Amino acid sequence: MRKAAVTTVSTVAGVILLLSLKPHQSPAATVAEPSPSTPPSSTGSASTSPSTTHTPGGTSGTYTGSVINTSYGPVQVSVTLSNGKITGVKALRTPSDRPRSQQIAADAVPQLTREALSAQSAHIDAVSGATYTSEGYTRSLQSALDKAGV
Repeated sequence: MRKAAVTTVSTVAGVILLLSLKPHQSPAATVAEPSPSTPPSSTGSASTSPSTTHTPGGTSGTYTGSVINTSYGPVQVSVTLSNGKITGVKALRTPSDRPRSQQIAADAVPQLTREALSAQSAHIDAVSGATYTSEGYTRSLQSALDKAGV
């Protein structure tokens, strides 16, 4: 009789735990352009900068990518090009609603930036443990590169 009670209680507890879990969402984030209610980015602009130039050697200037909304918050980057080559990538927005999200972004963004500079594209590997931030970063970077036409 005692085993039956323990088994029943364990089963009920297991079902309750399973039902309380959030459904898993895919790492694919949705793209959202900044809206009037979106706080301004540190560049003050969500489009290409006025310093953009097209030279025979390639495109130069700073381009701001789209805001990519992830499950943990928005991600947005800007890319600086010189003669068509990526010379800098700056994270304008990263998930920051929770201390853990801030820690993950602080660890992942420098790695993603190094990879982007090395690869000279948005085709970079995700950082382990930062799948959503990595996905948002690469998608925003790609949108900035698309705006630059590279």
